[in-house]
Amino acid sequence: MTISPLRDSETLRQQKNLTTTQKRANMETKEGVLVNNFIKSDSNVNLEDTCDTLVISKNTKMPLRLYEYNNSPEKSIVPISAIATGVMGAIALLSAFVKRNTKINLKISNEKRLPATTRNVAINEETHQALYQMIQSPTRKTILAGVGVLTLSAMAFMGKTFFDGFKDVWVKKREADIQKNMQEQLIDIETQSFAGKIQITRSMLSEKAKEFSKYLSDDSEKILPNFGKHLNFTGDKYANKNQKNNSFNYFLLGAGTVAAIVGLGYMSLKNLSKSKTLLEDYVKNRKDLITNIVKNSTNKTKDNDKKLLEAYFQSIDANEDTINNYLKDLKWNKDEVNDFTQKLIKKAKTSTTKVNETIGGDGTPKPTFYSHVDDYRAFFYNWLLDTDNKQFKQLFFGITGLTALSYGGKLAGDAIKEVQVKKLNAQTEVDLQNKLVSTELRNFKSKKEAAIQPLVDEFYKQAKNKKPKEELKVIADNILLEIKNGPPFVYS
Repeated sequence: MTISPLRDSETLRQQKNLTTTQKRANMETKEGVLVNNFIKSDSNVNLEDTCDTLVISKNTKMPLRLYEYNNSPEKSIVPISAIATGVMGAIALLSAFVKRNTKINLKISNEKRLPATTRNVAINEETHQALYQMIQSPTRKTILAGVGVLTLSAMAFMGKTFFDGFKDVWVKKREADIQKNMQEQLIDIETQSFAGKIQITRSMLSEKAKEFSKYLSDDSEKILPNFGKHLNFTGDKYANKNQKNNSFNYFLLGAGTVAAIVGLGYMSLKNLSKSKTLLEDYVKNRKDLITNIVKNSTNKTKDNDKKLLEAYFQSIDANEDTINNYLKDLKWNKDEVNDFTQKLIKKAKTSTTKVNETIGGDGTPKPTFYSHVDDYRAFFYNWLLDTDNKQFKQLFFGITGLTALSYGGKLAGDAIKEVQVKKLNAQTEVDLQNKLVSTELRNFKSKKEAAIQPLVDEFYKQAKNKKPKEELKVIADNILLEIKNGPPFVYS
């Protein structure tokens, strides 16, 4: 809010004890002072003094990019419609797939049909296993062991929570110390940047003051203005050089990529050729073994030979013709040879096989349960089931102690690692800011020159047009003020 110069607190205080006549005189005096200082009565009214004061050029165009308009196209609901239609199309395709699968399932032979699977419910969490035992077999021992495991789990959880919190607090305190130290180091770096900007401003003031003094001296007639002589924009030159370097680098990268693709492709083909040769040697070796077994097999060795022949035929993925061709020379009973041959042929044609019942159940599509626990609490459960077994006790204390020490060591290691990483990151930030001082100073100087140079060029133009020295001095004074107080500012 702006306060009127006739209504400020000092004026109100002075007028508090004045008479009406004294107040009027006081106000008229102030009004006269304001009029004399800020309102000039001159018949020859023009803006030349103002233009000199503000260093306003007569012909300065707006930047071309001011009139660029990048209008975004109107948003469309086509993508929304497309995604909705696409989702419904996918559902329609899925329903068609289910329909086709139903038709296939009605016609497929038993040899090609996928086998039924049992739902195996794995109980791998010790607390779940203990609860399952209490529900499945609620005896005194299972209940005692289950409650003991649940109590130990709660104790372990609370202990873990405490130590995790302790670690977080310790790391946070160290982080606060690191941040304080980093800020202390950054003070000196920021001071260097601040002082450098001030020094740049003072140097530019000194340089421009010397230049302008030449045009304001008695020998100024001998000086020919040189517009833009202090501008040194080499960005295009370096940009072109960098562009050429980038183009050459892209060419090298492309050539290297093509060479790598060709080389790796050749290597892949060579490896495939070698693999094919090795595979042929492997198949030939297995066929020789099959021939040797068939040649030497007798009724005494046929049980063992059957296992070997089945394994060898499976290893070479033998088809029906291969099996018939090799097994026709067996010296066993003719019916036994036919049965064994048909068994191998059927197995070769079958797409799937049953999983072992001890792992996947008997194939009945009903849930089954098994427990595979990898948890230190399992040893506590075992000990509670049989407290007289001292080895169970030793296992519990040994593995629980080892688990606690491992977790504690990992927690301490993680805490130290985090602190060290934060220290290194803070030091890296300090080093980066220190390196950026010179960059920031060059940036400041470049922007300062970009802001001042058009004003300097205007000064040279006015000097060339033989403008009076008094007016040139006004322009020079304001340019120097702009250097000192204009953008970019030291505090930025």
